[in-house]
Amino acid sequence: MRFDPLTLLGFCIAFGAVLVAQQLEGGAIGTLLHGPAFLIVMGGSLGACLVQTPWPVLARTIRISRWLIAAPRPETEVAVQALVDWARVARKDGLLALERLLAQQNDPFLHRGLQLLVDGAEPEVIRRTLEIDIDAREARELEAAAVFESVGGYAPTIGIIGAVLGLIQVLGNLENPSVLGDGIAVAFVATIYGVGLANLVLLPLAGRLRSAIQEQSRYQDLLTEGLSAIAEGENPRVVEYRLLGLAR
Repeated sequence: MRFDPLTLLGFCIAFGAVLVAQQLEGGAIGTLLHGPAFLIVMGGSLGACLVQTPWPVLARTIRISRWLIAAPRPETEVAVQALVDWARVARKDGLLALERLLAQQNDPFLHRGLQLLVDGAEPEVIRRTLEIDIDAREARELEAAAVFESVGGYAPTIGIIGAVLGLIQVLGNLENPSVLGDGIAVAFVATIYGVGLANLVLLPLAGRLRSAIQEQSRYQDLLTEGLSAIAEGENPRVVEYRLLGLAR
């Protein structure tokens, strides 16, 4: 896992720009803090998301949400060196000599690939089996990332609902000026919350999750290429060149 400070920096710039602009326009930052508007947007968006999302997808979303703080860091260089070493062992002593390495593999994907290699599976079978594994994992995790996009899609619309509720309050109390200000505040602040939540938080986070998922897929593609090359009996130096080309 690695923490990317760009995430924090991006949020600081995005929200800082909004708050500074509010100050420059002569408005008070406190006017952007409105509990009912926040409740309408957050509660409505999350509720709509729960209605749409099956529990397994939601649970997976919660699980991989930690990647937003510290995304998995594929140890590409270590993997390349290990695969090249395995190619040397296989070329010298045969594929069965790799069996002793199975117990050392903590990565389930690499363990499956090495098991196929030791079992003498054909290169194309190894490649096809691992690619199915990659595609299935990526599809599941992209479904989880799409939950953030779904909430981001609902938030602006829920913000408009909040705006309409505020205007209804205003129109229903035109004879009572003391409540007009609060109604107008709900109307406009709810819209800001909805659009801001979607475009400053949820959609960028969804994009970040997608990037982390795709990086993991690229790493597993590299492992697949290396294991297939070993099964083909490629020269270790050729294996190294192929993997370094993919790692760049």
